[in-house]
Amino acid sequence: MNSVRWNALLLAIFFVLAGVLGPVLKPKIHLAEQQKKLDLEQIFPATIGSWTVDTNQPVGIISPDVAALLQKLYAQTLSRTYVGPDGSRIMLSVAYGGDQSDATRSHRPDVCYPAQGFQIISSSTGVVATPAGDLPVRRMVAQLGNRVEPVTFWFTVGEYTAVSGQDQKLMQMKYGLRGIIPDGMLVRVSSIGKDEAIAFQQQSDFIVAMKKSLETTARARVFGGKLAGD
Repeated sequence: MNSVRWNALLLAIFFVLAGVLGPVLKPKIHLAEQQKKLDLEQIFPATIGSWTVDTNQPVGIISPDVAALLQKLYAQTLSRTYVGPDGSRIMLSVAYGGDQSDATRSHRPDVCYPAQGFQIISSSTGVVATPAGDLPVRRMVAQLGNRVEPVTFWFTVGEYTAVSGQDQKLMQMKYGLRGIIPDGMLVRVSSIGKDEAIAFQQQSDFIVAMKKSLETTARARVFGGKLAGD
């Protein structure tokens, strides 16, 4: 049985158990309260590899209503633009929440970009090879008028890394059966440019450099340690 069918079967089983045992197994323990409090401004350094923060460069296009929703759903958000030695720019957006609920799962880049008027040109799963192992990611290309934005993103749910909404739900329910409400993070790396092959390679290089630049504890929170199928 392949991983997709196995995850679908697990989800079906969890839904049945949730319906029968839901009142008894209602999660009460917040995983975030058992860990060191995060400060996104501190854990992401101003210099990542050969990239440095450009304080004069605005980050992305976020409508006021979407920005307000982000503040409501997530405990912390971070938006920065990093510039490389060749002048290339990478936009980093991070959103952290202490409660990985259905509401936070619904605010995925492949959902919120179209809500802001973007057209999703392509979307696929992939991996970023790091010295510590492969990081599963989703890559998509969004377009709004003349703006073409290749995007790489992933989620963490507690100690797990997830890419699909199904994986997020599966991890949420796994924790729920243990009475735990997991925290989680959305990490989005993007750039502006029509050559998606170059953009995704630059983004992969940036992600590898970012993983190396983070302290050990922060690295585990940002990148996860286990895959959704584990």
